[in-house]
Amino acid sequence: MSKERACLECGEKLKGRIDQKFCSDHCRNAYNNALNSDANSVVRNTNNALRKNRRILEDLLKHKKDGKGITKLSTLSKQGFNFDYITSIYTTKTGNVYKFCYEYGYQKLEDDKFMLVTREQ
Repeated sequence: MSKERACLECGEKLKGRIDQKFCSDHCRNAYNNALNSDANSVVRNTNNALRKNRRILEDLLKHKKDGKGITKLSTLSKQGFNFDYITSIYTTKTGNVYKFCYEYGYQKLEDDKFMLVTREQ
């Protein structure tokens, strides 16, 4: 006697392959989307914050021919820059620390100012 199998998403009786778990692509996708929704939202929110930071730095540097500039903390804050999200940290030979969001970086200077740079590819 074979045990009756049911779709993991909707419970409908399955017909066909013995290892089948879902009655349709729709049920398979719905099941997996629900299963991964928490992880997906964390990744999505992180990627959105990184993209926003990159756009802000890119916008502030777009008219700088040498790919460098100085801005204020207030300018970054007004545009919604989130200092918690970076993609890498680079320390120069002289000990200066730059935090990067993809190819755009910044270094904290005195008086709430920041040096902005573009990493050469």
